[in-house]
Amino acid sequence: MAHSHSNSSDFPHVTVGGYLVGFVLAVVLTVASFWVATSGAFRGEGTIAALAVLAAVQVIVHVIFFLHVNASKGQRWHAMSFAYTILMSLILIVGTVWVMHNVHTLMMAR
Repeated sequence: MAHSHSNSSDFPHVTVGGYLVGFVLAVVLTVASFWVATSGAFRGEGTIAALAVLAAVQVIVHVIFFLHVNASKGQRWHAMSFAYTILMSLILIVGTVWVMHNVHTLMMAR
């Protein structure tokens, strides 16, 4: 009977230090987002843009430090499924905003 052995480099190396770094980064990004939203340092679209950037960075931190998705050969399918999820989410969000904008434009034109 043949035994299949997997390469240990295909699996992420998980350490308590890695979790602590991820946790600290997540807390710092959360506090920064709270500060951006409550301080009034940015005006209008600047606040939304800053929050979007901080949210995107926080998603990347969570994916790398907590979900352990990386570019190694064993993680390639996980990374591709994550990229597909992001693509479909963007299509859904952009399509929804586009439809809502068109509905608003057509309804307000009357």
